[in-house]
Amino acid sequence: MISRTEITGLILAGGRAQRMGGIDKGLIPFHHRPLIESAIHRLKPQVGSIMINANRNLEQYATYGYPIVSDADSSFSGPLAGFTAGLKACPTKYLVTAPCDSPLLPTHLVELLATKMAEGSFDLVYASSKDSAGKTWAQPVFCLMQTSLLESLEQFMSLGDLKIDRWFKELNSSSVVFDSESAFANVNTPEELLTLEKASS
Repeated sequence: MISRTEITGLILAGGRAQRMGGIDKGLIPFHHRPLIESAIHRLKPQVGSIMINANRNLEQYATYGYPIVSDADSSFSGPLAGFTAGLKACPTKYLVTAPCDSPLLPTHLVELLATKMAEGSFDLVYASSKDSAGKTWAQPVFCLMQTSLLESLEQFMSLGDLKIDRWFKELNSSSVVFDSESAFANVNTPEELLTLEKASS
């Protein structure tokens, strides 16, 4: 079994948030507090330590008291750039990632991912969700990986590919299906923010 203390949590807040008008999503109010606070509140009890991946408003994110890691460049290359920054700075054997805009992330996310990883000796395990129609959807930004994957990821990105699912296919990876679709609900537009606030009030 993988101990919680062996896992560092990385909250991904480095995106451009174009569909939100370019506002820094992690700092958007959700139930009167920044979205990032909900992610910290949910993830912190599940891991040994936390880091935040951010590319702007670094001083504001630093007020939470956790290390800030930024992408290698300012091109806003997506989650894989955040993964790379996190893997480089990760002080533990495992890194788990979660986006800043999914405030209802499962409180047993890390436990289930870690159990699956230990069972199959996988390099990486990501979450999937099942919708009301029974269809399974990959939730790849919620994943637990071994920090030894840094070289593999850097090599993959050096070829110019930023597709997260393509990298996963190169690895010994697996997934855990969560029944709760709403647990992975994220905020991409102001309308989605309002809907999620109403659903979780």
